[in-house]
Amino acid sequence: MLNLRDQILSDGKVFPNNVLKVDSFLNHQIRPDVIAAIVDEFYAHFKDAGVTKVLTVEASGIAPAIMTALKFNVPMLFAKKKEPSTMQDSTILSTTIHSYTKNEDNTIIVSQQYLDSSDRVLIVDDFLANGEASLGLVDLCHQAGAEVAGVAICIEKSFQDGRKRLEEAGVPVYSEARIASLANNTVTFHDGH
Repeated sequence: MLNLRDQILSDGKVFPNNVLKVDSFLNHQIRPDVIAAIVDEFYAHFKDAGVTKVLTVEASGIAPAIMTALKFNVPMLFAKKKEPSTMQDSTILSTTIHSYTKNEDNTIIVSQQYLDSSDRVLIVDDFLANGEASLGLVDLCHQAGAEVAGVAICIEKSFQDGRKRLEEAGVPVYSEARIASLANNTVTFHDGH
């Protein structure tokens, strides 16, 4: 089993505008063994945080989030980008986020039926760049009166300001792989590796 850093180096592809393509193992085709290793680290970091629910946004965060929820033995909830007809009779919490990769704004929603003040939430996502998705999920938690235990990220682009924005908001962040640079089509990890 390859760890996440090795998998990034062997199969990740760097594209212009600081885009790292990892859809051969993380967010299109998924390697469960790689996700399981990431989730073990998420659990080790947040096991004493009192997590009662895992929250992500569709679609790329769902795989690591569901496996994280399984490890913590708690429900997983994902914010939807479109309101289905089945949610029309629910109280909806919503916020708008900007996708760095797709360069578009999305309104994300959850039913307040599944997120409330009794929850202590671990937010999980595949990437952290500018922090928009994670901050949007933090906002949904705050609207529901839920506490945020932290944010667990598979791959962080440390050269962007997502971590700083989350920490300034008082949210603990753990990232399995922190990338310092994607310059010259080369992945350089935060600690120089």
